[in-house]
Amino acid sequence: SFIANPRYKKFLQTTSASAVLVPEGKWDTTAALIFCRNPYLAFAQLMRAFFPKKHAIQPGVHPSAVLAEGVQMGEGCAVAPLVVIEKGCQLGQNVILYPGVYLGEGVEIGNEVVIYSNVSVLEGVKIGNRVIIHANSVIGSDGFGFVPHEGRYVKIPQAGTVVIEDDVEIGANCAIDRATLGETRICKGTKLDNLIQVAHNVQIGENTVIAAQTGISGSTKIGNNVTIGGQVGIAGHIIIGDRVVCGAQAGVTKSIPAGTVVSGYQARPHRQQLRIEAALQNLPKLIKKIAAMETQINKLEKQLQKNQNGD
Repeated sequence: SFIANPRYKKFLQTTSASAVLVPEGKWDTTAALIFCRNPYLAFAQLMRAFFPKKHAIQPGVHPSAVLAEGVQMGEGCAVAPLVVIEKGCQLGQNVILYPGVYLGEGVEIGNEVVIYSNVSVLEGVKIGNRVIIHANSVIGSDGFGFVPHEGRYVKIPQAGTVVIEDDVEIGANCAIDRATLGETRICKGTKLDNLIQVAHNVQIGENTVIAAQTGISGSTKIGNNVTIGGQVGIAGHIIIGDRVVCGAQAGVTKSIPAGTVVSGYQARPHRQQLRIEAALQNLPKLIKKIAAMETQINKLEKQLQKNQNGD
C-alpha cells in the first residue's frame, strides 16, 4: 500500500499490508515502510511492474477484418475481428486494433498505439505514438457548424482534421470533432476521461487532464498542465492559460489567466466562490434579520409620525 495524503496516516496502525510506501520522515508504526520521494508515483510504477497490461490479440490480421488495397502496416501490428481499414491508411509498428475498430481513408497512426473496440477514427485523422483510445470513442466526426437562414439551419462542411499527439489517452465514449478548417489538436501527454466532448478547432495543450462529462466548445484554447474537473462546461472562443485548475461543474464563460484556480457558475476565483457560498448559507438568517429590522423601522416611523402629529 502507500500513503500520499497525511490524513491517512492513522491507518498505519491497523494496516495488514506487508509494506507501505511513505514519504521520508518520522513514522510511529511497526509496519514495514519503504521511503520514497513520491509514494503515489512509486505505487504506479510498482503496479505496472506487477500487473503489466497484456493484450489478448496476437500480431496478425484476423480473416474477418476488411483492409483496403494499399494499407501500410508496420511490424507487430494486431488487427482483430471485424476491423475495417480504408485505403490510404498508414499504421506504425505494434499497433493493436480491437474488434470493430473503423479507420477512415487516409488515417495515419504512429507506433505502439492501442485502439479498443468499436472506436471510429474518421478520414484524415493523425494519431501519434503510444496513444490509447478506449471503447466507443469517435475521433474526427463533423464539428457542430450550421448557419441560420430563413428559419432553418444550413450545414457548414467540416473540411479540417484532428491531430492527436504522442502519449495521449482518450477515455471511453469521447467525441473529438474535426475542425471546420485547419485542425482540432490534443497535444502530447494529455489525458481525457470518459464521456468528454471536444468541439471543432479546439486546441488542448500538453500534459493536461480532463475529468468525465466535460464539454469544450469550439475554437477554445486550453494551455499546458491544466486540470479540469468533472462536468465542467467551457464556452467557445476563449483561452484557458497554463496550470489553470477548474473545479467540478464549473461554468467557464470567459478566458482565465495562467495559474488561476476557479470554481462555480459562473466560474470565478475559488476563494471568492467559497466566500459567496458561505454567504448564501446565511441568507435565510439574513432575510429574517432584515424582516425584523423592517418591522422595527415601521414601528419607529409610526411612533415618529404620532409624535409629530401631537406637536
